[in-house]
Parts: sequence; structure tokens; C-alpha cells
Amino acid sequence: GTVPIVDAATGEITRAQIFVATLGASNYTYACATPRQTTADWIGAQVQALEFIGGVPRLIVPDQPRALIARPDCYDPIPSRLVQEFSSHYDVAVLPARPGRPRDKPKVEVGVQIVERWILARLRNRRFFSLAELNAAIAELLAELNHRPFKKLPGCRHSTFLALDLAELRS
Repeated sequence: GTVPIVDAATGEITRAQIFVATLGASNYTYACATPRQTTADWIGAQVQALEFIGGVPRLIVPDQPRALIARPDCYDPIPSRLVQEFSSHYDVAVLPARPGRPRDKPKVEVGVQIVERWILARLRNRRFFSLAELNAAIAELLAELNHRPFKKLPGCRHSTFLALDLAELRS
């Protein structure tokens, strides 16, 4: 999904891309808007996600967009130099999902659906004039999403994150 951002001076509309990250055990979700889908946008959003969760997991499973992968392949993709530097800096393994295989990352696929339904749907009638304004609105709704009680399990994403995922993250 994308969200329109209106330039107040010219009236030109650009479409912000939505980045979503989800932790495995707790389904703790992070989302933010980026201007495009470039390598710098992806790495910047990933750094913001790590700051949001307060640590670094052992493994990150992204898609295989051209911005991240220098040589796409189903079984042995070669990440771009910047992704390799990001991986070594944060001491995290980056294992891209196979193209067209959403079952390689089911938690984030559900996370994307939830962000579309619970955040983007609520923002669809609002007009944003900057990326910062859009990200502030997403952050408000994201806090609400992560504190919303589960339907079939006790607690919420945030409480499950504190109980399960936080202890497993590295600084």
C-alpha cells in the first residue's frame, strides 16, 4: 500500500511507501512510511525498526527487491553491498525470502494485512503534507495496534513482546 503526500506549495502528490516489520514470537509490529523503495530507504526503515524494538534479532527475512539484492536467486541470492554492511554492522543474518513464496515470511505477511486494515484504512481520508506528519500518524495508531488485546490468546503484542522477544534481542 501507498499513502498520498501533498506538496503544500505546488499541490503535487507523491506516494509514500509503507515498510512493515514483525517479530516472530510476539507479532510485535513496526511500520513507517518511506519516500521510495530504494536501498537507503529500506536500510533506514530497518534501522528505525531495530530502534523501535530496542534490540537486534538474530535473523532478518526480507523480500528480494532489486534495491536489496544484487543477484536475485531462489536459493542463493547475493545481497547488495549496503545490505552486507548493514548485516555485519548489526551482527545479524539477512536471509531473503524466495521470490513469490509468502510462506517464507508468514508473520510479516499477516503484519502487512493488519497494518493495511488497522492503520492505513483509518488514514485513508486524511491528507498529509509531509512524510514526518504521516509517520507521526502511523506511530500513534501503531502504539494502539501493539496494545490491542489478542482475540484468542491472553495479553497483547506488547505484553507478549516483553515476555518472549525482548530477552532474546541483542543490543
